Amino acid sequence: MLLRAVGLTKSYGGARAGPVRVLQGVDLEVKAGEIAAIVGVSGSGKSTLLNLLGLLEPPDAGEIQFDAEPVSSLGRRRQARLRGARIGYVFQSFLLLSGLTAWENVLLAARYVGRDRRQAEREALRLMERLDVLHRRGHYPAQLSGGEQQRVAFCRAVLNAPSLLLADEPTGNLDAEHARVILRELRAQARERGATVILVTHRAEAAAEADYALRLQGGRLEPA
Repeated sequence: MLLRAVGLTKSYGGARAGPVRVLQGVDLEVKAGEIAAIVGVSGSGKSTLLNLLGLLEPPDAGEIQFDAEPVSSLGRRRQARLRGARIGYVFQSFLLLSGLTAWENVLLAARYVGRDRRQAEREALRLMERLDVLHRRGHYPAQLSGGEQQRVAFCRAVLNAPSLLLADEPTGNLDAEHARVILRELRAQARERGATVILVTHRAEAAAEADYALRLQGGRLEPA
């Protein structure tokens, strides 16, 4: 997948305080098989940018393209189908469903797109074993450590082999050893499957694993 964003702007705020411009004409292009790291201070808009690229929020202006096809202007239903089939998102706050086991949370990704259950279960087993959480498959999120929750969330994000993988501080809650596991898996998604990977991080060691890093500052992207 070639991901291209052109002129993305996004503002928040009410009428009394006036809008706060978070993104001011962001341009970005990431090719298939590339890992791009986005760095910046807290509050600079990194997560907002990922939400736009992941079609979770609409931009105020600008356009997002997948393989030269405009997708930011699609209807919400078509965007939802596109997210399920082509986009994986590793959220900073995990967003695991508390009433489901780790196993059930991972398989949710397959349910969203109507995949064959047996095929999805085989892939889920493989992923959870690689991420060292298979032995926790029957546990609920509240029974897992933060690092275990993050690794379960990663399995869910990549279960459908997305062509675009967005990772918001994926190593932020992990110790050094398990952070290396996640970074290794992100590299594998890009190198072995040709996925486009965009990584938001404040960790220098995580940014160093990317093909290149960009800094979000003043609402715009620039080389880091």
